[in-house]
Amino acid sequence: MSPAQPGGLGGRLRRLLPALWLGVLLAIALIAAPSLFALLERAAAGRVAGRLFAVEAQLSLALCIALGLIERQRASLRAAAAQGSRISAELLLVLGALFCTVFGQFALQPMMEAARAGQGRWSFGALHAVSIGFYGFKTLLVAALAWRGARS
Repeated sequence: MSPAQPGGLGGRLRRLLPALWLGVLLAIALIAAPSLFALLERAAAGRVAGRLFAVEAQLSLALCIALGLIERQRASLRAAAAQGSRISAELLLVLGALFCTVFGQFALQPMMEAARAGQGRWSFGALHAVSIGFYGFKTLLVAALAWRGARS
């Protein structure tokens, strides 16, 4: 049995990892961040939330790599058997989540810090709204990935 086949380790991981990842994304967005702002002074809550999202981004990068490799191998096996393309819907979902993570953490976060210091073209509020949009879109992509994994 190949690692990418449904019963192999890759098949189990491709069903388990997106579900766990989705749980982390939802727990941070719906439980942790709102709780911080309800309990702490705004600046302290912002610093802690920023740290949570930085840790989440590192976890997301690791999961994108792992799931990307699994999905790439799975698509390659299907293509070799003339049963599909080398690019699968699942791989596109992983790549979309990767883009959202990289753009959100490594492009938007530095811009938000600059805006907080009074620098840059855009306000902190506008950048924060864009950041929320990317996080929400990543969550939807991971939910679709988890849904597709659960179906197989």
